Amino acid sequence: MKKPGRLSILIAVLCVSFVVMLTGCSSPDSENQVDKQKAKIVLADPQWDSVQFCNAVAQYIIEKGYGYPTEVMSGASAIVFEGVVNGDIDVVLEAWTENWQPRYDEEIKKGTVQELGINYDDNEQGFYVPTYLIKGDPAKNIEALAPNLKSVQDLPQYWELFKDPEDPSKGVIYGSPAGWEADNILQAKIKSYNLDKHYNYLNPGSDTALAASITKAYKEGKPWLGYYWSPTWVTGKYDMTLLSDNPYSEEAWNNGYQTEFPSVRVAIAANKDLSKKAPEVVDFLKNFHTNSALLSDVLAYMQDNNVKADQTAIWFLETREDVWVPWVPEDIATKVKASL
Repeated sequence: MKKPGRLSILIAVLCVSFVVMLTGCSSPDSENQVDKQKAKIVLADPQWDSVQFCNAVAQYIIEKGYGYPTEVMSGASAIVFEGVVNGDIDVVLEAWTENWQPRYDEEIKKGTVQELGINYDDNEQGFYVPTYLIKGDPAKNIEALAPNLKSVQDLPQYWELFKDPEDPSKGVIYGSPAGWEADNILQAKIKSYNLDKHYNYLNPGSDTALAASITKAYKEGKPWLGYYWSPTWVTGKYDMTLLSDNPYSEEAWNNGYQTEFPSVRVAIAANKDLSKKAPEVVDFLKNFHTNSALLSDVLAYMQDNNVKADQTAIWFLETREDVWVPWVPEDIATKVKASL
């Protein structure tokens, strides 16, 4: 999924309102856990679940392991990046840099921003179906209705499986919510592949409604075809198969999007002064790395248990030492474990 839209000439307006729009909050128990003589580490919250989880994990380790106080400042994606540039924010753990690539490249070149590493780069998006359509689910008495459905190119022969109740002469593809960059891409892709001869494109109205349509299909064991992305709680909770597409090439992508969606590098970007302010924290953040499967599982845990990011961070730190312990020196890991 492309996170909030591309940076444009609106950046001038956004910068003017930067101070007003950013909101900050400290970790609830930081007063009793940190060395007040140390500088505060400010993390960016572009306001989606996976980055809030990453922030909560990083805050816990920074506070309990390294003794630095932390704070989170929230705002739109482009806004918080400006905070990193000017030093109001120290680091953003999910920088979807392609949303403002020219600006990002400029600041990296100037040295005002440093890229500490890649949080994850295996994110996916495209047309998904429930895996039980292909493999069946004996436990639920679901037959494999489309065992040979592998790719987007196979879809014309399966339209009747996804019949549109409003227009039985065609199947239905659930699309992206209107206003998302993916919406225009998908509509162009469907025409490029001549899928519009076999399918109607349904705008779900919102990402919540799109997720609800998948949940409903899964509960009923019914066919479903549509756009989705990973990492999300949906792909963590439900076994979904991403249909293959033509391998990505820029030329084909620019000719009606006739390829798979390219994966996006989700970077960890910090203000240039963080290396001086907290060099050991920078070393930790350089090692901070997740992946889509891990984040999808985490988000599904949050959804199923109705818990917030900070509670999920504790669960993760208690149950997934195999992931986070290699991020930090042994003495830091010992401190974090002792505090759990």
